[in-house]
Amino acid sequence: MLATDENEFPCIETATGNDINLGLWIQDNRARLIDLVERSGAVLLRGFPLDSDLDFDAAISEFDLPGFTYQESLSNAVRINRTEKVFTANEAPADIEIFLHHEMAQTPLYPSKLLFFCEQAPQQGGATALCRSDVLLEAMRGQKPQFVEKCKTMGLKYTNIMPAEADAASGQGRSWKGTLSCDDRVEAEKRLSELGYSWHWMDDGSLKVTTRVMPAIRVTDSGVEVFFNQLIAAFMGWKDSRNDSEKSVCFGDDSEIHGDDMQQVASLAEKFSYDLQWQEGDMAIIDNFLVLHGRRPYQGERCILASLVS
Repeated sequence: MLATDENEFPCIETATGNDINLGLWIQDNRARLIDLVERSGAVLLRGFPLDSDLDFDAAISEFDLPGFTYQESLSNAVRINRTEKVFTANEAPADIEIFLHHEMAQTPLYPSKLLFFCEQAPQQGGATALCRSDVLLEAMRGQKPQFVEKCKTMGLKYTNIMPAEADAASGQGRSWKGTLSCDDRVEAEKRLSELGYSWHWMDDGSLKVTTRVMPAIRVTDSGVEVFFNQLIAAFMGWKDSRNDSEKSVCFGDDSEIHGDDMQQVASLAEKFSYDLQWQEGDMAIIDNFLVLHGRRPYQGERCILASLVS
């Protein structure tokens, strides 16, 4: 038996009973599910026979979508691969909030869709926050039209100090070798030049990098305008022993983004956010172009696995 509500956000498909062959079911429903994801922004599969990282990997394969590996990404999060396709969502400590963002929107290389699987639900907290980016942008236009115009015309630059060795205590703790897929400084500088980034080597071996101008607003293939960036996450949450969040992002002309503007934007985003409270075995598919996501702090053990689609 299957229950579906296509008008919810996220759209939830709930299976009841134990007679579903998940692989065959995905094959039969693949096109419909992808269409739902692109219309709703997020689809949650609940009650299906998913118990392990290998089950998740097998389910991903049935969708037959082009993969986007963690190794080839410019993600600054520390993650651990379980399989070639599957990795931990973020190794940052439980008390750190990961604020709303579009995955890897601070880089020129970003996935189109995200898949998540709940291997272990937390005792308390730990929801994945979801926010429709087009809805947020429309609300921002009503309350902060000048700020939206600056975002649209100027774009954004992001600055991050990458450690020499991975720092799992930070939500942005991936090493520069891991982030840039290189073994030494010569290779790192070649990669940064190709990306159009500027950089500075720190005395402790860490690497301070500033991106080229990245868009803050983009139009999806279906013609929807979205607030596509990492502005909230960078301004509110990119802080650790190396980084100051308020210095992590600026407008494309290097002008300052004011804290009161960001507080209003973050408050608006919270107003339109849905907290996905995980149950073990849940699988979610999220359109990265349409939906911002984040992670609430939590208590107890929590393990959400992820996979990316090009």
